[in-house]
Amino acid sequence: MKLERLMKEQGMDAVLITNMLNIRYFTGFTGTTGTALAIGNKRYFITDFRYVSQGKSEVERNGFELICENISTLKKVGELLKENKVKKLGIENQSVTLDQFDLFKKNFENIEYLNLNDLFIREREIKNESEIKIIEESIKIAEKALELTIPKIKIGIKEREIAAELEYQMRKLGASKPSFDIIVASNERSALPHGVASEKFIEEGFLTIDYGCFYNGYASDITRTFYVGETPKEKHLEIYEIVKTANEMAIKAIKPGISTSELDAIARDYITKKGYGEYFGHGLGHGIGLQIHEYPGVSFKAENKILKEGMVITIEPGIYIPNFGGVRIEDDVLVTKNSYKVLTNLNKKMIKL
Repeated sequence: MKLERLMKEQGMDAVLITNMLNIRYFTGFTGTTGTALAIGNKRYFITDFRYVSQGKSEVERNGFELICENISTLKKVGELLKENKVKKLGIENQSVTLDQFDLFKKNFENIEYLNLNDLFIREREIKNESEIKIIEESIKIAEKALELTIPKIKIGIKEREIAAELEYQMRKLGASKPSFDIIVASNERSALPHGVASEKFIEEGFLTIDYGCFYNGYASDITRTFYVGETPKEKHLEIYEIVKTANEMAIKAIKPGISTSELDAIARDYITKKGYGEYFGHGLGHGIGLQIHEYPGVSFKAENKILKEGMVITIEPGIYIPNFGGVRIEDDVLVTKNSYKVLTNLNKKMIKL
């Protein structure tokens, strides 16, 4: 029904889906090779012999007819387009290369191409009940993995050792892989917003861990900042509490109808009021789902959007002071019918390791 509605709204006879994430979203296929084609109310999924058994069990339950094509997928698509007298074809222009488009023109006759732009990605903004449950499980796996990793963190081990242990624990608990390169940033490196785990040894000071995992195709994204050592300075305590308060203020404001720019401003204005606005340069958050960064962007930099029920977003304010250290606290939050539900459950008080 979604594809029929989208085709009708955009004035298309058919849509060709080539992006594997969108193929998964619409067909349920979890493999790595395939093409989906929707023509009116007809649904086709074309793949080669390697994925016939897997594909049939996954796509047929979603109304797609599986076609095995070992020679030329595009030739088969062209035959279906001609057979069904398709004149206007929607394509995912953001994921189609120039070489692929040249092949489309060679294989498809008398076709007018319509750009889908990011239409499918925007369709994925609203999560259904099944998707939300999977995201919640992805979060639970990530949180349990961090709890199992924390006892092994100490001064003198490498950041990459922590990242490796965290990935091991997530995979052991059922994750397919990390949702991005794990960030483990110690002491002065914690002032790097994307300080991917390095060969640096853990020192006394802040330790920021930003990580997540994919479970059944869906991502989690969590950040916690710890203090390694016995006696944090007053400045450590100060900026930690400012970030924690900004995080909580923004979360409490989440509801359908609020704009993403308003939400970003709540945390940003508070951090600025406390004198650290210049040290918070990135957006407040982003959507998560089949990708680690999805619509909507929750940022002063991104397109302003109105939050709707079913969106899952991150709230991740931070303060990053060069040559001192930084703090980021990130939670995953579901927009509910009238309010919000925080999906992450990890403690947000400053923990000394």
